Formats: sequence, structure tokens, C-alpha cells
Amino acid sequence: MSSGTAHAAVRRPRFFTPGSIAVCAVAAVGAAVTLARFALGLGATTNLTDANPWGIWIAIDVACGVALAAGGFTTAFLVHILHRERYHPLLRPALLTAMIGYTFVAIGVATDLGRWWALWHVPLPKMWQPNSVLFEVAMCVMCYLNVLYIEFLPVVCERFRGRVRLPGRLAALDHPAERLLAILDATLGRVITVFVILGIVLSCMHQSSLGTLMVITGAKLHPLWQTPFLPLMFLLSAFSVGFPMVIFESVLASRSLRLPPEREVLSMLARIVPVVLGVYLLARVMDLLSRHVLGLAFDGSRHGWLFLTEVTLGVLAPFAIFTNRRLRARVGWLFAGASMVIGGVVLNRLNVFLLCYTPVHAGAAYSPAWTEYAVTAGYIAIIVLLYRFIVLNFPVVEALEHRSPLAEPSAELSRPVLKPHTRPAASRRRPLRPRPDRKISHGPTGSAP
Repeated sequence: MSSGTAHAAVRRPRFFTPGSIAVCAVAAVGAAVTLARFALGLGATTNLTDANPWGIWIAIDVACGVALAAGGFTTAFLVHILHRERYHPLLRPALLTAMIGYTFVAIGVATDLGRWWALWHVPLPKMWQPNSVLFEVAMCVMCYLNVLYIEFLPVVCERFRGRVRLPGRLAALDHPAERLLAILDATLGRVITVFVILGIVLSCMHQSSLGTLMVITGAKLHPLWQTPFLPLMFLLSAFSVGFPMVIFESVLASRSLRLPPEREVLSMLARIVPVVLGVYLLARVMDLLSRHVLGLAFDGSRHGWLFLTEVTLGVLAPFAIFTNRRLRARVGWLFAGASMVIGGVVLNRLNVFLLCYTPVHAGAAYSPAWTEYAVTAGYIAIIVLLYRFIVLNFPVVEALEHRSPLAEPSAELSRPVLKPHTRPAASRRRPLRPRPDRKISHGPTGSAP
């Protein structure tokens, strides 16, 4: 391996690749449509009506976004509370995914609100309405988003501590900034457990509260999903998708960054998934049996097929994959099982909020406008770009940090380069030394032959 090849082996991946450029194009279209929505209003950019007051922005951007960001608090619970340090390489990527995801959940809520400019009223005590489920969801999401930023601060401190070099007159702030980073670094290590516990509590509250929001819809939601235990079902489904989302994100990030996947760690993490899926499925079946509506799943209706698809795709199939030790040891099957769980939870949220929800006005149909799809796709694209930018510039992925040009070269890269038809210096023949019991005759000039 030449020196140029060795340098290329430790070089970080570039941000702009053909794939990321395509994602940038999707993000640009979504951002343009979002600006048009805030400038022109909901009526000009959506197909929402009084009969259908919410659409895919609530069902996908908010309901699905909150559920799929559950990997942050579940992984934090596993590492910080249960002290399973073997899963620590997965913690920072999971927190980053949750932080970006919840940020765009908040943006998605603002996008769907008619009077988005009054969103600042939520933190004001005089505006509080404790009897409102949406108030609890808004407060919990807002507080948990701040907790996620605090949990991510150690990564920021590690990135900038000792490296603050502000330009020009701002250089006078270098020392105060370094002192602030030192104080944060020393303090956060002592109190981070408090914020982890707070984040777990807040997550459980608003995950279940989203289910409570749909309980009050009454008969407008199909009986296969309408239950007084819907908050519990939402919470258990969030638990079940937390670790699969970590597996999904880890495999995709490894492939995008050209890193070897964390196969052993992901395989161990996958052993927990069937337990949570089994608890969720048991609770779901017991609820249906207690309300005598399980037969509706087999009546051949559209709702029955949606329910069977949701359970088969999101629970039964991945349960079979993650309980098989051979399949768990293969990255492809890990990714397939995680994708199935994610797809099942996404379908569950779509069933509850859109597909199996009947509005008050019978026959009122809702079909999303292309602008609604563009905003949703744009938000997902921006999330991907932010994740890639932060991972490439902050110490988030441990394997990527080991490949950093600033790191020590590996043993393989530090071996001497051998040229063709040459031998290493250590293996060259050395001059023979005379043995003490053997005389060597010298020539006339006194030199050894």
C-alpha cells in the first residue's frame, strides 16, 4: 500500500456525494413549499377541510416522527440506567436521531397549525389548559426536546474544547468560551443521569398522550383500534420500535459512511426486541378479546386487512427473525427485521390517524396534495442531511473517529512498504563474523577474503 493509499484509507467521507446531492434537491423543494405554506396559508397548499382537519403532516411528520424517535430514550435507559456499557457505541447516534427527529416534530406541528405565529403562547402559564391532552403533548415534547439538547452537549464540548479559534476581534472570546466548555464538561458528567431519567419520564408521557388524543374521538375510530387502553398501546409500540430504529439507523449510517457495521452489538441488541414485541402483541390480543372485537380482523373488510398487515408485518415476521440466532447474526436480516417493525408502527399510526378514522361528515374524502407530500419528503431529506453533517463533524460515531486523519495509524497502515524484488532491511544477509575457534588467513594486503 502506498502512502497515498494509506492517507485515503483514513480520510473521512465527503459530505457531497451523488446520493446526498439528490437528497439536497428533495430538501430544497420541500423548503420552498414550506415557505409557500407559511406565506399563503393552509388553504392554498393543502387539501385539508373542516371535515378533515388533519392529514399526513400530523399522521407522518408528528405521530410517526414521535414514535420513530423512541430509540433515544430507550437506548439512554439501557446504557445510563441499566449500565449496559457494551451498547455505548449506539448511544450517541441514537440521541442524535432523536434530537433531530423531535426538532422536526416541533416544526411539523408548527407547519400544520393555522395560527402558527401564536405557538409561543404554550409556555406561558396564563395560557395553560391542564384539561387538554394536546397541552400535555405540547409541553412534554417541548421539555423533552430541551432535554435532548442537554444530553447532546457532551458531544459538543468534546468537539470544541481546546479548539476554539474565533477570527478577528472575536478572538477575545476564545478564553471565556474555553472556560464555559470546561465548566459544562465537568458539570454534565455529574448530572447527566438526572436528565436521562427526566427524558424517559417525559417520553413515556407524550408517547401515551398521543394515544389519549385519539381515545376522545369515540366511534369515529374503528373498533380494532379504538380502546380505552390506546395510550398503553401507543407506549408499548414506541418501546417495541425503539431498538429496531437504532438497528435501522446504524446499518444505514455504516453503509453511507463506508464503515463496517456493528454486527455483534446489533445482534445482542436484537435479542431484546422479541421480548418487547411479545409484550405488545399480548396486550393487543387481550384488549381485543376483552372487547369481543377480534373477529373483525377476519371479516374480509379493508380495516381487517389493514389490521392483519400491521400485526403480521410489524410483529409476527420480525419476531420470527429476531428469535432466530442464525438470522440475528447477519446484518441483512437484522436490517430486514428492523425495517418490518418500523413499517408496522408507521402503519399503526396511519391506521389510527388517517386510514381507519372516519370524519364527522360522511363521505368526506381526503387526498393529500402534492405540496403536502413535498413538505413531508423535504423534512425527511433535511433530517438525513443534518444527520450526515453532524456525524462528519462531531464525535458521534466511534468507528468514524477511529478512521479520522488525526488518529494514530493502524498497525496495517504503519507497516513498511515493500518494493518489488527487494527484501526488508531486517531480513538482509549480514556479514559473517569469524568464529573464535576458526582461523581465517589474510591476503597480502591484510584484508579478509
